[in-house]
Amino acid sequence: MAATRLLHAIAAVALAAVALLVPATAAAADPASAATTSVASNAKSAKDADAVAAASVRSDVNDFSYASWDARFEVGLDDEGRARMHVTETLAARFPDFDQNRGIVRGLPTTYENASLELEVTSVTDGNGAPVPYEIEEDDGILYVLTGDDDFVRGLTTYVIEYETRDVILSRDDGRADEFYWDLLPLDSTQAIEAFQAEILFDGKMSDRLSGSTSCYVGYYGVSTRCELTQRSEDGRSMFAVSAEGLDAGEGVTVAIGFEPGTVTQAPARQPNPVTDTVPALAAAGGVLLSLGSWVALLLFRRSRRRATGIIVAQYEVPDDMPPLLAAAIVPGAENVIPAEIVHLAVRGTLRIEEGSQPEQPRLRRLPGTPIPDQLDVEALDALFAGKKRKDVVTLPRASETFAGRMSALEKRGKDAATARGLTTTARSRAAVVVQWMAIAVVAVGFVLALWGVISGRVTAVPAMVAISVAVVLVLLSGLVTFIKHTVASAEGARAYEHLMGVHEFIRVAEADRLRMLQSYSGAERRKDGTADVIVLYERLLPYAMLFGMEKQWGKVLEAAYEQEQHGASWIGDPSAPFARSQLTAFAASTHAAATYSAPTTGSSSSSGGSFGGGFSGGGGGGGFSGGR
Repeated sequence: MAATRLLHAIAAVALAAVALLVPATAAAADPASAATTSVASNAKSAKDADAVAAASVRSDVNDFSYASWDARFEVGLDDEGRARMHVTETLAARFPDFDQNRGIVRGLPTTYENASLELEVTSVTDGNGAPVPYEIEEDDGILYVLTGDDDFVRGLTTYVIEYETRDVILSRDDGRADEFYWDLLPLDSTQAIEAFQAEILFDGKMSDRLSGSTSCYVGYYGVSTRCELTQRSEDGRSMFAVSAEGLDAGEGVTVAIGFEPGTVTQAPARQPNPVTDTVPALAAAGGVLLSLGSWVALLLFRRSRRRATGIIVAQYEVPDDMPPLLAAAIVPGAENVIPAEIVHLAVRGTLRIEEGSQPEQPRLRRLPGTPIPDQLDVEALDALFAGKKRKDVVTLPRASETFAGRMSALEKRGKDAATARGLTTTARSRAAVVVQWMAIAVVAVGFVLALWGVISGRVTAVPAMVAISVAVVLVLLSGLVTFIKHTVASAEGARAYEHLMGVHEFIRVAEADRLRMLQSYSGAERRKDGTADVIVLYERLLPYAMLFGMEKQWGKVLEAAYEQEQHGASWIGDPSAPFARSQLTAFAASTHAAATYSAPTTGSSSSSGGSFGGGFSGGGGGGGFSGGR
């Protein structure tokens, strides 16, 4: 419709341009008639300019009025006892005397008090009964009848719109009456109405049940100004009539006509039906709760697989074949995996961590001749010094996707090694699967009930339908997680996990308790030579403290131990300077940033807002059209 208007506007401008150019060309070709042609051309141009100016001022398609608006409402009962209504509206539109309108737009509601009106437009004709072309559009509970085609209409034009609808009479909540409570005019109209009249005709059965209570209101929405509603009999049927003159845009006429209680059978959608209106909503909540239960069952299953003896004994040693890369695959939520692995290699004497030219870019120096505890440690060294075979020093990059990719692959290698060494396996939680199937069954039943309600025309079933639809999506997404096999600890992995939790316990307790453990008979018995270098023990536990997120706490313990021994750390910074836990914190942060770096994406969004400027009219959501065409 907008495109057609644009083409007409372009054509009009083109014709005006041709009209101006042709006389000028003719005058140039025939100098003798140039003066006469010029005068005529100037007169025509002035007239055209006035017409264009007038059209530009009055180009709003809603800028017209109704000379008259006549309506006839015929209401009766069908075989089910439900109200049916046939409406004939005769609208005489007074259009301007220039090309502005192609017709009118009449908006009709499609629902009334939670029930579908089953609205059907049967015909659109002119004042002589000839068919008028029209289109039907529906949006947000309103059916729009768009009359006319691409041809413009001028002056007084009559449209006769006929339509049928159902369930237009309500039963009062207090049970005292049934009511025909109807707006005879659209209260959101943008046109004034010079004269209005309406007739409401009830069939014989309904006429016999009239209660005698009637009301009529005229004015804007919410106004209670009364109007006169007359009644007469016509062939055994009761007819009510109302009229009004000089109605401004937005003013309406509403009537209320009472009947004895039970005169009309109400639409099923207005009658309480918890099966379609409530049960689906309860099923939605129940299905989501069951899905959450399946997740709880899955978490409990994974936790149970990490249980070997159920007894955690404080440990101050970690086997050489359990480097941080491998331990991270066993400990849920392990942190700082790559920084922990580097510190592990450093405290074992395989490399040194040195300050770089930039504080956030430390250097790693490889120390040859030191035994490497595990094959994963070998792979970690290869990844850290990749491409630097001839050099023993590398600087950790601040922004390198290549380095970050190697570190990500290194973490995955640790998980693969855990599976290959029999520490982890894959399994499915039977309890989670059973609970998830229960959730699917519950939402499936709820969805079928809600769908039945919506198909039956129950507007009250729509909220339940929305709720159960969301629940179906959530439950199905949950099923994608609970139905698959998950990586869990094996029996050997459970024992390794409990050992690592013993290390966590040792790190957690107070210093006096740690020393007591080291000096106890059992503690000495677990050491090969019966002695313990506290500094060495504490250093070797530092990478695992980092995995547990306890590096600050353990760094403070190490700081105190170095201070007591009056020397610094040999594996980080300047050995002659006192060890400071801030060194460790800064290193962990820099290394974690380098290991997880990803290049920022560039590009522009497909749309932009207007709250900070740069917007335009029509660039947002919503909008719409109603009124003239």
